[in-house]
Amino acid sequence: MKKIKNRVALITGAGSGIGKAIALKFAREGANIAIVDINHDASKEVLRKIKAMGSKAIFIACDVTDETQVKQAVATTIKELGALHILVNNAGISSQKEIDQISLAEWNHVIAVNLTGPFLITKAALPYLKKAGKIGRVINMGSLAGQIGGISVGIHYTASKGGIMSITKQLAKILAPFEVTVNNISPGTTDTPLVKNFSEESKRALAKQIPLGRFGQPDDIACTALFLASDDAQFITGATINVNGGMYIA
Repeated sequence: MKKIKNRVALITGAGSGIGKAIALKFAREGANIAIVDINHDASKEVLRKIKAMGSKAIFIACDVTDETQVKQAVATTIKELGALHILVNNAGISSQKEIDQISLAEWNHVIAVNLTGPFLITKAALPYLKKAGKIGRVINMGSLAGQIGGISVGIHYTASKGGIMSITKQLAKILAPFEVTVNNISPGTTDTPLVKNFSEESKRALAKQIPLGRFGQPDDIACTALFLASDDAQFITGATINVNGGMYIA
């Protein structure tokens, strides 16, 4: 039996990396998917794969820092797919710049995508999530950097992911009366397009710090997201789930 059959999931940053893995995993388990991304070509390939599985899917081009586009993305999801049960706040950006190399504009851009974006889209989705009730889910994408400080990422990224953890806790309290759960996944170093931009020296140094001896794969995160989206996790809310190969053990 498929775990989230006929539920509608809106996933930001679903065109590549972790977001793509989550979209494909959810579709295999019966969900209909709104792919929300700024990358048209990559997203349309994900769209094709999901439709080939027999699930419904739409692609919505959206800059998550633009409130008008965000509201339209949620409205389009409702119009085309009929509901919104699961919101995955995955879209994010990063850089490896040292603090003295980060301009105010760069700081503001990373905070806008990684922290303001989830605020805007969650706010727009709130009425539909409340209506979803006990099958309503918000799954945020944090980071190990937000828990212990960044190693190969900038301080703007670290700040944004720490903020995501705090938002998760408060939003869990806000939505608990409606039986909607809100949780945060905190990946360690994961083999995504972001990590591919790291220097070979940085990647070797990071790999040595992971007790399980490898970088995470997008599917490792997708499996955790599926669990949180399913009925199996209906009594878990406000939590941060670490998926980091033992790099940080709380």
